[in-house]
Amino acid sequence: MNFLAHLHLADNSNTSLAANLAGDFAKGNIADLPKHLQQGIWLHRQIDQLTDSHEITKELLAKFPVSLRRAAPILIDLAFDHMLAKYWDEYHSASLKAFSTIAYDAIDACEQLPERLQLIAPKIRSENWLLAYRDRNGLNKAIESVAKRVSKPEIFNGATKAVSDLDIEIEIAFRTFYPQLMAYSRIWTRQTPSEYLHLD
Repeated sequence: MNFLAHLHLADNSNTSLAANLAGDFAKGNIADLPKHLQQGIWLHRQIDQLTDSHEITKELLAKFPVSLRRAAPILIDLAFDHMLAKYWDEYHSASLKAFSTIAYDAIDACEQLPERLQLIAPKIRSENWLLAYRDRNGLNKAIESVAKRVSKPEIFNGATKAVSDLDIEIEIAFRTFYPQLMAYSRIWTRQTPSEYLHLD
């Protein structure tokens, strides 16, 4: 899952939006991280672990061209965000535009975020990354942006075409898997280790 899904799952589980997003940027032992971020980062890691190991995801990975196998996990994360944005009204009562503003405000208001997240937070808002996921052009731009940031951008050669070609397979996988992930995120929230809970 990518940014939008992690933020949505945080909202779905009534946990910190900013802390869940921080999971993409936080490394190391959770106990060494700021206390108010620990539950969200723990939940983020549970979500990523299940996504990476689930049979639905593995089956979808196998459908990508061999040349894209290294990039495929990232492409699936981005494509799932696109599917969530495209069909947003089926998964949330607020509009995607309204939710995006809530998410941006939560990120801006959160203290002690990982440095890399602090650096890109203004860009996330100014370029409206969450809303941009709704259309194919926004998804393609996200793929191209990620490709520019990796050490071997050639592993993304042909990525936008492959994701487009697998559009139906990606939607079926997303619609099958994501409701399960929503349920798991609520269960995991209740099972958060007590040492990771931030009690006011």
